[in-house]
Amino acid sequence: MRIDVYSDVVCPWCYVGEKRLEKALARVPDLETEVRWRPFQLRPEMPEGGLPWAAFVREKFGGEENAKAAFAHIAQAGAPDGVRFDFGRVASAPNTVDAHRLILFGGACGREWEVADALFEAYFARGADFNNRDDLAEIAARAGLDPEEARGFLAGRDGADEVARSQEQAARLGISGVPFYVFDGRYAVSGAQPVEVFIRALEAARDGRGD
Repeated sequence: MRIDVYSDVVCPWCYVGEKRLEKALARVPDLETEVRWRPFQLRPEMPEGGLPWAAFVREKFGGEENAKAAFAHIAQAGAPDGVRFDFGRVASAPNTVDAHRLILFGGACGREWEVADALFEAYFARGADFNNRDDLAEIAARAGLDPEEARGFLAGRDGADEVARSQEQAARLGISGVPFYVFDGRYAVSGAQPVEVFIRALEAARDGRGD
């Protein structure tokens, strides 16, 4: 079964949703799956160098107090799934093209989800800057890739067209927010749903294909 995960690495609910899907897959062990990262930029119009975090928070949440309440809710929701957020360390709201490209590079090396996990953790728990290629190379190393090879890949434009095509495909499917999960091209789940919802989707997709 193919599972397409439309996601962005600066989306906290995408991080939570990934861990919940992982738990659901562990509870349906007889199912063979191919889980694919599908790039989606929440802010494709973001400037190439991103925005300072404080300016972004003011724009998105209308002020620091609103942001603190939202962040506390997200942190509380992610804790049972082992997701740690430290929003106080987040320094920027980046353009995520290079981060998505790094995941695609990781996929070509057989380490797609290791890179995605490393990016989530680096951004939300350690304040990594995704518009700094030294930071991205360090994250690649944490995910088991050669950092110099990753740096060389990021220096070019390979993968940028694939990021754009994935965004266009999401628009054709009517996806306007992430996380969004498509099971075998027929069943969809939107949002970081509870583990039980993912299990039901997996079972429905499995039963619908006659397995």
